[in-house]
Amino acid sequence: MKFLLMTLITRVPDPVTGVVPSTRDRFREVVEQARRAEELGFDGFAVGERHEDPFLSAAPPVVLSHLAAVTARITLFTAVTTLSLLDPVRAFEDYATLDNLSDGRLELIIGKGNGTAQARLYHVTTEDQWDRNREGYELLRALWDREEVTWSGRFRPPLTDARALPRPLQPTLRIWHGSATSRESVELAARHGDPIFSANVTHPIEPYAELIRHYRARWADHGRDPADALVGAGTAGLHVARTSQEAVAAYRPLYEARTALQRQVGNPVVFETVEDFVTRSSALVGSPQQVIDKVGRYHEQFGHEVIHLSAEREGRSEADHLGSLELFQAEVAPELRRRFPSRPLAAGREFAGATS
Repeated sequence: MKFLLMTLITRVPDPVTGVVPSTRDRFREVVEQARRAEELGFDGFAVGERHEDPFLSAAPPVVLSHLAAVTARITLFTAVTTLSLLDPVRAFEDYATLDNLSDGRLELIIGKGNGTAQARLYHVTTEDQWDRNREGYELLRALWDREEVTWSGRFRPPLTDARALPRPLQPTLRIWHGSATSRESVELAARHGDPIFSANVTHPIEPYAELIRHYRARWADHGRDPADALVGAGTAGLHVARTSQEAVAAYRPLYEARTALQRQVGNPVVFETVEDFVTRSSALVGSPQQVIDKVGRYHEQFGHEVIHLSAEREGRSEADHLGSLELFQAEVAPELRRRFPSRPLAAGREFAGATS
């Protein structure tokens, strides 16, 4: 199993002090999170893409290019690239540049995105976002795979013998299709033989497990070997401590601040108490053995090889946050890697890079 730390670069009040960090300080914190992830031995670092308050993650290629310069080994992910909003030619240029700057350490997770700001900023609506996502994916894939592309679609001008530069370093880019509960993304992934990444953060396990079962069924329907299907999954939170009591006590203020914010903005609260959240959500909050057992239970349903974990401190002391990450890497990750073998990420794959 592989492990990513992930951030959406939110800019919100500290749950304990109430202080709102500056934008510059939040970006500096993300840089340090990525450095720390590599030092601790995590396999990847992921940056989301959102285009509304309180998120600062509007430009993942820019952030990840900086992270490529301050790291050397860790795989760099988007989580997700909102292709429904982007010109796929420009997205190709950005990510092909990043692929070269990172020595081929790039993997994309794509999705349609969400939030009302999309419609205001980009005039992308619920009626056309899926078609835009599919069309953007297919053109991005064609540009990555071929030196020259002739193409036409609904949402951008056609291309005739177009040659987009720079050429990427990786001749084939792994593109994951991110989804919460919608079948459109997993249908697209199965059709093209791509992996999926289940959000797995808002609800109990059932809707996510059903979606993954559907993906595997559609994968087989397309004549693909079931053993080749690749699945990743998110987690709703992380805090590892020596005992479950210590872990829940440390996480309780984070949970209470998060649910208060959800109520404030009118979002439903699925888990009414921190105990319910720890028990029924995908959060990994507990002792090392409890976390290992919980991932094992999810793996029985998902068969996943990659998980993402929050990179954020979220009001915990630096010592508590770092201690949780260190304990995860020392006692949880090695056992999960032993139990659940996984395929290499971009940083661990060998390839012949393009030279033009």
